Amino acid sequence: METPARAHKKSKTASNGSEQRSARAHRRTNTDTETPTPTPTDMNTVTAAALLGLFFAVFVQSAPVPAEPPAAFREAAERAKTLVEKILKDIPTAHAAAVTTEGLTLDAGAQTNLQMMVKTLGIPDTPVIKQLSQSFTLDVYVSRMSAGSRLYQGLLGVLSDRVIGLSDLRSDLRDLLTQITKMREAAQLGADTDQNPSLDLASRLHGNYEVQVAAHLTLSRLRSFCHDLIRSLRAAATYRPAGEV
Repeated sequence: METPARAHKKSKTASNGSEQRSARAHRRTNTDTETPTPTPTDMNTVTAAALLGLFFAVFVQSAPVPAEPPAAFREAAERAKTLVEKILKDIPTAHAAAVTTEGLTLDAGAQTNLQMMVKTLGIPDTPVIKQLSQSFTLDVYVSRMSAGSRLYQGLLGVLSDRVIGLSDLRSDLRDLLTQITKMREAAQLGADTDQNPSLDLASRLHGNYEVQVAAHLTLSRLRSFCHDLIRSLRAAATYRPAGEV
């Protein structure tokens, strides 16, 4: 028969065992539900991801969106293209009237022996017209068109005092400059900063030969410039925004 003291000791031992099992179960429960403490590496990864997302958001907002040329710009470009086509059509007639020296023709092969005369007569280079790009912006494009048109209007003005047949081309170039100005205004490009080219041609026309060569070179180069204008204006004049018929 078990004594009271032994029974009390056995009960106490059972009670302690039950408390220990309960404590272990509680520790397991806390371990399963407790959120792990982030390590420095995890924090760096999260921070980098947040900064990267912010960078792309700012980049997308600040990226330039290509503007569609307004209808007024396209209309002015179309009228300019029509004028350039007329100038191209009239150049052979003007050349036949102004240039009477044998051997000075509009054939491409006739230009090779006159490069020294370009420098001798002080005829400026024609402004280069390129396709629109990040470096060749619409502002540069319109400015080059304007500068080239003024250049040839000035050259023809000097030569008109010495030869005949150039007055119609001068008038067409004046009208072309008007349309180019309308293109600039429609696209809100601001004022044209290019100045009229400085021409020293009049002082170098010492005789009839220099006059003839100068007229020939001017008309030949004007024709090449107009071909460049036609290619660029055709794209501008036929441009249509998405959804427009």
